[in-house]
Amino acid sequence: MSLQRFISNAISAWMKDGPDSDIVLSSRIRLARNIDQYKFPTISSNEESQTVLNLFESAYASREFNNIGKLELIKMSEMQPIQKRVLVEKHLISPNLTENAPYGGCLISENEEVSIMINEEDHVRIQCLFPGFQLKEALEVANQLDDWIEQDVDYAFDEQRGYLTSCPTNVGTGLRASVMMHLPALVLTQKINRIIPAINQLGLVVRGIYGEGSEAIGNLFQISNQITLGKSEKDIIEDLVSVVQQLITQERNTREELYEVSKTQLEDRVYRSFGTLAYSRIIESNETAKCLSDVRLGIDLGIITDISRNILNELMILTQPGFLQQYYGGPLRPEERDIRRAALIRERLELEMRRNKPMEDDEA
Repeated sequence: MSLQRFISNAISAWMKDGPDSDIVLSSRIRLARNIDQYKFPTISSNEESQTVLNLFESAYASREFNNIGKLELIKMSEMQPIQKRVLVEKHLISPNLTENAPYGGCLISENEEVSIMINEEDHVRIQCLFPGFQLKEALEVANQLDDWIEQDVDYAFDEQRGYLTSCPTNVGTGLRASVMMHLPALVLTQKINRIIPAINQLGLVVRGIYGEGSEAIGNLFQISNQITLGKSEKDIIEDLVSVVQQLITQERNTREELYEVSKTQLEDRVYRSFGTLAYSRIIESNETAKCLSDVRLGIDLGIITDISRNILNELMILTQPGFLQQYYGGPLRPEERDIRRAALIRERLELEMRRNKPMEDDEA
């Protein structure tokens, strides 16, 4: 498989440009639901879990939903560990589904903006993942899918408490809304250290790129709601949108201030990171994330003009351990991954440079 073909297969729609994508990489809506007549996955028997999986396979696999396209069922029991890791790295499934759900599965849309996890912590977890800042649009699609599924099953629901879930923190709306944000200027100026506690006081939480328990690498942060009970979906979304809009403004203003006050130092940082990506023979994942963040900032500020931001979105995923091992055809030791990662980055950047070169020649 050529690199170009691999990229076209590996990149999901959410990795492309969207509204405010200089700051917001993606918007995600997740709805947690359980089927009324079955025990929740955390206490269900293998037979019950298999019954739920069979139900969704017969009812929804290969069916089309509106303009989303066909939904294909992927069973965890039929996947290799590397394949599961790739889906986690693309944010299509959770690590919990791969580790704790032998009878789990996932219905994924053709464009990969929709994934419906089955037998994770709850029977059903509907996820809509859109590029840029599109929380309201993602919620609209998630609610449509929710209604579609509820035509065939009865959800576990209480008139006072709302939707019943395995974890008490999801009871109520069952809604978890989040945005993935790139906040390098707020990190460089250490303003982020004051902002995170303030966000937490508003009933929101700041996590790493893979959600709960993950670290924030490459200056990427997930901002999401903590409260699902006692607030409507509309209120949850409006509160999160308000905070994200403020963060967008603060990050943009801080970038401008940094560039005005420390232009030479910032340009040096950006070009050093670009040089590391373009010429390294060995590079670890954390260093890759740091360099990609710097170069992305350089693109957004106009310091680098001949590299697309989308290329960095691709590399952010392509350089993860699962993708590397899938691309190179099998398990790799950590030191081998570091060598292969550097080679893949060089090849991808060289391909981008070759694409841009004819345009430069024509203009000359």
